[in-house]
Amino acid sequence: MNTHQLLILLVIGYIVFSLDKKQKFFPVPIILVLLGIGLSFIPYFSSLSISKELIFMVFLPALLFTSAYRFPVKTLRENKWVIGSLGTLGLLLTVGVLGISIYFIGNFFVSLSLTASLLVASILAPTDPVSVVSILKKSSSDEKIADIVEGESLLNDGTSIVLFTVFLEMYLHQTGFSIGSFVTEFLYVALGGVAIGAIFGWLMSKLVHFTHHREYQVMLSIIVAYGSFYIGEGIGVSGVLSTVTAGLMLSYEFGRNIKEGHFRSSLNGFWDIVEPSVLAILFLMIGVQSADYLQFNGWGLAFLIFVVSVLARYIVLLATFKGVPKWRNDFSGKDATLIAWTGIKGTMSVALLMGLEAQNNGSSMLISLTFAAILLSLIIQSVGVYPLTKKLSK
Repeated sequence: MNTHQLLILLVIGYIVFSLDKKQKFFPVPIILVLLGIGLSFIPYFSSLSISKELIFMVFLPALLFTSAYRFPVKTLRENKWVIGSLGTLGLLLTVGVLGISIYFIGNFFVSLSLTASLLVASILAPTDPVSVVSILKKSSSDEKIADIVEGESLLNDGTSIVLFTVFLEMYLHQTGFSIGSFVTEFLYVALGGVAIGAIFGWLMSKLVHFTHHREYQVMLSIIVAYGSFYIGEGIGVSGVLSTVTAGLMLSYEFGRNIKEGHFRSSLNGFWDIVEPSVLAILFLMIGVQSADYLQFNGWGLAFLIFVVSVLARYIVLLATFKGVPKWRNDFSGKDATLIAWTGIKGTMSVALLMGLEAQNNGSSMLISLTFAAILLSLIIQSVGVYPLTKKLSK
């Protein structure tokens, strides 16, 4: 991607964000992805490509850190058990239900192994409520659902990466599944990432007092966002959880130890510019990249996979809420429906899919099916959030 292409993408992003102020029916990511698909037919943009490394090393740390440090600690405390359960055990169950469903349904159309089905499920499991959170808060008087959706998305990214890594190894090398090695690796990667993030977040809360210059404090936040991610990935733990934990630690320290009155406003002033810029480039490039995989004859199966992904998430949510006595009165079937529908696939799913593509051993049909399911989720679920919320609220 050259500088001229980058500038054009930013200009397109600026226009879309400026025009789409209400974002009720067509959230920005949908428009950007569709525009990206349109750009793919212009020869000038044919050289644009997006890789797992580009998403992980450039885009994700900024998006994760921004979401995490803004997430209110009070909200996390109030919903910690729900968010924690859905982001870990809930995601594990969803991958299992979805993977088995894809295996049985998919084999009516193409030959799919159980490992391949579980691999696809691990790619489709993480949620990316980039724009639906604001829509939920605008269209519903109860912000609890939006808080749970946002909080869950911060955790399930890290969980899904571990699952994807395990199933990818099995898929490429046809190795067996060992519950012992899986649990060991999962705990090491997850807890190691949390530990690295906690250290970075704590250090930032102390180092921020060494200077009162806003510019240097913002520089420190960049170091923490990317440093925690790179070090986590470098030592073999979850960089995603490292950055998320660092951001949550910073949120926790606000109002407790950090007394710099202008610090939060300075951070917001910087990251409020970075976030839409990154989102504009990212979703436009996802649209450009997806065009290569969407010309195939498996759209019927892709649609079924999309439907099953929503149903699997709904089943796990409903079973979780009904199975825990404390949550039976707190969450209704309508809540489960809305949380299931807002589990939109996005950035993390595309990053994991690009990781499969980079191996050069993945079936082109498998990649096309998954890419199509991600695109269907992004478009259909995003468009349906506002009317569904209004309908359920009545």
